Amino acid sequence: MEQVELRFDPASREARTHTNLSALLRDEAGLWVAGDETATVEHLVWTGERYAGQRTFFLDDYVRLPAGREDEADIEGLALADGHLWAVGSHSLKRRRVKSTDPAKAARRLATVVREENRFILARLPLDPVTNAPLPGSVLSGRDGVAARLADDPHLAPFLALPGKDNGFDVEGVAVDGERVYLGLRGPVLRGWALVLEIRPVEAGGGRLRLDGPVRKHFLDLGGLGVRDIAPYDGDLLLLTGPSMSLDGPVRVVRWRARHTGDLVPADELETLAELPHGVACDRPEGLTVLRDGRLMVVYDSPSPARITPAGGVLADVFTV
Repeated sequence: MEQVELRFDPASREARTHTNLSALLRDEAGLWVAGDETATVEHLVWTGERYAGQRTFFLDDYVRLPAGREDEADIEGLALADGHLWAVGSHSLKRRRVKSTDPAKAARRLATVVREENRFILARLPLDPVTNAPLPGSVLSGRDGVAARLADDPHLAPFLALPGKDNGFDVEGVAVDGERVYLGLRGPVLRGWALVLEIRPVEAGGGRLRLDGPVRKHFLDLGGLGVRDIAPYDGDLLLLTGPSMSLDGPVRVVRWRARHTGDLVPADELETLAELPHGVACDRPEGLTVLRDGRLMVVYDSPSPARITPAGGVLADVFTV
C-alpha cells in the first residue's frame, strides 16, 4: 500500500471537506472529489507529487437544486461517462446527533429525523472539453426522483422513512454504463443481502431528467455489508463494501461481473479483491476509484490525525490488486 496527499484550499479546509470525503473519481487530469457536508464538487490536478490546484464548483450553478445553493447535497458518488460528470446525493434522511450529556436533550435529538431535499438528487453535467469545467446540465429530483419511484416497492418502501445510518435507504455510489446507471445502496441490507439499483435516466427538457422504465433491483450477497461506492473496472464493477450503520469494518473491495449475472447474485459469483484497513471511529473508507495503472485509490471519512498533513491536506491510500 502507498499513500498520496490530496491538498485542499483554505476555504475547503475551513468547511472540513477534507475530513468528510465521500466520493472519488479519476479523470485524465486528476481527481474529482466531493464531501458530504456541502453542495459542491471539487477537482484536483496531479502535480507530480500530490493532487492539488483545487477548483470548486457549486452544483446550483449548473442544475436547479431543490433547496438552493447553500444546503448540503450529501454527494456520495461520482461517475464519468460520454463527457458527462454524474453526481448522486445520498437520498437519505438523517437523525440528529447527540451533542449534549443532558439525557432529555439527547433523547429529543435522537427523536428528530430531518429530510433535506438537496440530498435527493442525481445530476448529469456536461464537461467543457477544453477547461474540464462543468456546463449547465440536468437533474433528477423530487417527485420524478428515485425515492419517489420506490414509494410502493415491496422491498425498499418500508426503509424510505428510516434514516440512512439506521439501515434506512441510503445511496452511496454511482456508475454509468451506456444508458444504464447503477446506484449502490449502503442500506438497507436485507437479511445480509445488499442492493444495487439499475435505472435509465433520460432528458426531459428544461434541465430535468426523468426515469425511463422501472427501477431494476440487483440483490448481492455481500455477507451483511452494504455498498459504499462503485467504480467501473475492466468491463465489470468494483464495489467498496462496508457496514450499513455507524460501525467500524470490515471493509472489502468486491468485483461484480454485472453483465453476466441475474438479479440475485450469490456470494460465489462475487470476487473479493482486497480487505481494506479501517480505524476505530475513524478512517472509514468512503470513496473508490481506479487509477490509470489499474491500482485502486481509496479516500476516508473521519480521517485519523495521522492522515492530516501539515499543509492541510489528507492522505489517500493506493492499493495494488
